[in-house]
Amino acid sequence: MAAKKKAAPKKAAAAKGGKKKAAPGELIISKSRTKAAVTCKVSSEFYAAFDEFARSALAKAQARAEQNKRSTLRPQDL
Repeated sequence: MAAKKKAAPKKAAAAKGGKKKAAPGELIISKSRTKAAVTCKVSSEFYAAFDEFARSALAKAQARAEQNKRSTLRPQDL
């Protein structure tokens, strides 16, 4: 009978929130979820364009929220 291996210790979560911002070259959209959401094929160039579109929409929504003196994005900001 083989001995059981011990599980590797879990990494400690980063302090303050634990989430990191996407690096400028890193996609904020998910390729697999994008592909699963449509019934047609997706070109490799589409992901970068879609990511750029999403970043632009987020920037505009953030600006609108800040103009309205809010720190929370709401659906109407889109």
